[in-house]
Amino acid sequence: MLRLSKLTDYAVVVMVRLGRVAVVATSSGVAAATGVPEPTVAKVLKALAGAGLVTSQRGARGGYRLARPLTEVSVAEVIRAIDGPIALTACVDGGAGCEVEHVCAVRGRWDLVNEAILTAFRAISLADLAVASVPAAFRLPAPSLPIATLSHAE
Repeated sequence: MLRLSKLTDYAVVVMVRLGRVAVVATSSGVAAATGVPEPTVAKVLKALAGAGLVTSQRGARGGYRLARPLTEVSVAEVIRAIDGPIALTACVDGGAGCEVEHVCAVRGRWDLVNEAILTAFRAISLADLAVASVPAAFRLPAPSLPIATLSHAE
């Protein structure tokens, strides 16, 4: 099963929330607005700040805000910020540990699948997730019907 971590899911929720408010938001304020526990929001915001996706402001009026608009932040960036590089298998990310690498029939071929998934994640912005139940990258164009079919339907 291919599944994103809960932290990545929460990071998307936090980023979308920050995109909906025009002011600096505190981690406790984001937690209250999203229902995500405050310690988790703080952890997510720290990781997002480390990746440059949010900026932090210290002081009495401190908090967090987006570094860029939601339209400019891809799902791939959020995944990378929280979970690290997107790699379906150890051989995709160059990691060691595969016991059958020397005889693997599909060695190096997962790269194609991994790249397709990366391309999809890069094509979906957080703004897409914030406004649509189906991101534009996955919407199919409406089928065109022959005129004869339309006239019979009337």
